[in-house]
Amino acid sequence: MLHRLSHFEYSSSLPCNIFSSQMGRMPYLALNSDPLIDEILNSDFNELKIAATRLIHHTAKLGGKGLGTSFFKWLASFAAIYLLILDRTNWRTNMLTSLLVPYIFFSLPEGIFDLVRGDAGKWIAFVAVVLRLFFPRHFPDWLEIPGSLILLLVAAPGFFVHSLRDHLAGVVICLIIGCYLLQEHIRASGGFRNSLTQSHGISNTLGIVLLLVFPVWAMLARFF
Repeated sequence: MLHRLSHFEYSSSLPCNIFSSQMGRMPYLALNSDPLIDEILNSDFNELKIAATRLIHHTAKLGGKGLGTSFFKWLASFAAIYLLILDRTNWRTNMLTSLLVPYIFFSLPEGIFDLVRGDAGKWIAFVAVVLRLFFPRHFPDWLEIPGSLILLLVAAPGFFVHSLRDHLAGVVICLIIGCYLLQEHIRASGGFRNSLTQSHGISNTLGIVLLLVFPVWAMLARFF
């Protein structure tokens, strides 16, 4: 009877010993596996960091160029319109301001360009033509170049719109027009110093310099 009890106690204590031995091994196994898990996780995090860094760098590079080109295009368009208004008012200059019309055509942002080529621009062009033909006395001289600009934007063939605008050819044309207007303005002012010191010379010079910023930036962004 005592032998059976002792055998029963030994057999009943055996699972507890096995469980306790397994519980004792678990921290040991966990301690052994922690360095491996940490190494794998660190490797994964490093790869994610590298991928995120490349993504941010490429996005900033491409987005920065596109954002800069769009900003300078808006700036150059407003500068050309400003010079056009300046020349049509009492602040007349000796510049060949008719060259501002093709410059605006090639540099005008897409949103405004599409708006003018739509029904709004067609109505403006229609009214301008009617006034010029049938009511010439009510058509002031200072509206001739703006009216020509509207007609050019509305009636330009698709070849000039889709093949030259926003392409290298359009950028080169804008650069040539800007350089020509700058040298003509400096020569008409009697030198670079006079172009900065004469009445309204600073505003004209600054406006023409802004005309050059867009094509120069666009060419640098295209090739570099």
